[in-house]
Amino acid sequence: EDDFQFIRCEGCRQESPNLKLLTCLHTLCLGCLSKNKPLGQCPVCQAAIPKASGIPDMDNLLFTNLQDRLKVYKKIVDGVDLFCDNCKSASEFWCSMCEEFLCTKCFKAHQRYLKSHEAKRVMDIRAGSAKDFLKGARRTSNLSCSNPTHRSQTASIYCQKCCKALCCTCALLDSQHAPFRDIRSETRRRQEELSSMSQELKGKRSGFEATYAALEAEAARLEEAQREMRELIRQRVEQLVRLVRREEEELLGLVEARQEQGRRELARELQSVAGVLRRMEASGRLVEKMSLYATEQEVMDMQPFIKGSLEELQRLQPAVDQGQPRPGDLAECRARLQAL
Repeated sequence: EDDFQFIRCEGCRQESPNLKLLTCLHTLCLGCLSKNKPLGQCPVCQAAIPKASGIPDMDNLLFTNLQDRLKVYKKIVDGVDLFCDNCKSASEFWCSMCEEFLCTKCFKAHQRYLKSHEAKRVMDIRAGSAKDFLKGARRTSNLSCSNPTHRSQTASIYCQKCCKALCCTCALLDSQHAPFRDIRSETRRRQEELSSMSQELKGKRSGFEATYAALEAEAARLEEAQREMRELIRQRVEQLVRLVRREEEELLGLVEARQEQGRRELARELQSVAGVLRRMEASGRLVEKMSLYATEQEVMDMQPFIKGSLEELQRLQPAVDQGQPRPGDLAECRARLQAL
């Protein structure tokens, strides 16, 4: 359970068949997106959701497919209703390519006609871990042709011109598709590209972490400066005659106003940097899970979208303090106090 919490919605922490992948690379269910629609931003990192409807087009195919595979694994482990999908006898085998349970008799026929399929014993799957089951399903998963009429055909060729996976029939009949590349090489290249971009973002993360720490320190300094100024004001005002009591109240009000203004501005900056850090964390986690569990179909469908989000993150730079006045500056208050 703990190893696969990542496949849940990051808003309500519940499993959902309708998980959407945002450009900030956080994953939310339709329920959370609908609740958050008036704000038009991710509830995890507050990044804007560019889609006008508030519902992104990109499904998180990796997480929803993992949910389905884990349900099969749980069914096998629990041993409930394990019947052959062909004859309804007691099931002894599971074929991850056919996604069917098989009894011993149907297993023998299955192996006779589908020798390339690797069916495993249910007891062996039950003895193994969920990770082993998912890795086995990943190895046996086939990539489908991008042509809607050839969905049943296995894609083995990648067209660099139209950036799509093709079956041999499409490649032979359509002379417009060229040059070609082996689909395995293209899938591996895309996965390596995502991993490389993720590593580069890890290098940039330290800059944002330093900015976040500096902003936190600045917020603490602002609180301390406000406390010290209030004490100094009280000490000075107590020496003044009753006629200047009104000035004391004005100074206290000014300090409060400056402090509140500074707190709001720093809170906005902290929230912005925290959102970027969460997006970076989400990107690293998603790429890691892609490399561990994604099928070639999922890599081909999701990589361009994830790549766009990672490129956007790479363009971000942490704010640089160039000696500008910080929010909540109390110089005006000090000047008025000195004049008093």
